[in-house]
Amino acid sequence: MDKLLKMSAEDIINHLKLSFQVPSILEAIATQRIIAHTAAEVGIELSVEELQQAADSMRLANRLLKADDTWNWLQKHYLTIDDFEEVAKTNLLYMKLAEYLFAEKVEPYFYAHKIDYTGAVTYEVILDDEDLALELFYALQEGEISFQEIARQYIQYPEIRRAGGYQGTRYRQDFRPEIAAAVFAATPPQILKPIITPQGVHIIVVEEIITPELDESRRIQILKDFFTNWLQQQITNLELVADLSQNGYSPSSSELPKPA
Repeated sequence: MDKLLKMSAEDIINHLKLSFQVPSILEAIATQRIIAHTAAEVGIELSVEELQQAADSMRLANRLLKADDTWNWLQKHYLTIDDFEEVAKTNLLYMKLAEYLFAEKVEPYFYAHKIDYTGAVTYEVILDDEDLALELFYALQEGEISFQEIARQYIQYPEIRRAGGYQGTRYRQDFRPEIAAAVFAATPPQILKPIITPQGVHIIVVEEIITPELDESRRIQILKDFFTNWLQQQITNLELVADLSQNGYSPSSSELPKPA
């Protein structure tokens, strides 16, 4: 085979079809059009300074620190400078429209759902034997054994065992309901009495409860969640149709495979 393997637009479209990616591509195109149309409707304008900042942010996010880096990246992705600026413009419109539509809803939503953003730093060991779990729990309370010793003996996965059962910071939705209720009612540092679930018998140490704050990263995430849900609703109300007739795709219903 030649070292240079050329692929046509038809080859690319055919691959998208055969790998079932056309629906997701249609949704992406629809999303871009919805954003552009709605932004124009509500009168959102982009300044030269904002566009420049958006382009700079894109370069930084993709580590395009030198001119050569930028040119090589553009070539890899088959983009022109104009294409790059269009992507930056789309990203900027996304955030400005999200701000326009939902900025005032972020703070009330955060405080109404503050419990969902409260984090817990925990350590955990899961056993099969309830009697053994109770025995270890009381031994922990009496200081006869450390949690790290229990982790070394009873955790199978090497990475978690080496970390002493450390689970990191997790949120209410990350726990089973019966565990979440106990974890977020704890007064850290606290060892919870063994909790039985279908997974086994959990011995959990709650090291810290982290009270959430509405910092900038969380504000942006909530804003994006609002906007993503809104976009999905807009797309649901549309019928997305691809015109691939010039690429050999125009089946009638009679040509579709019949169910077995």
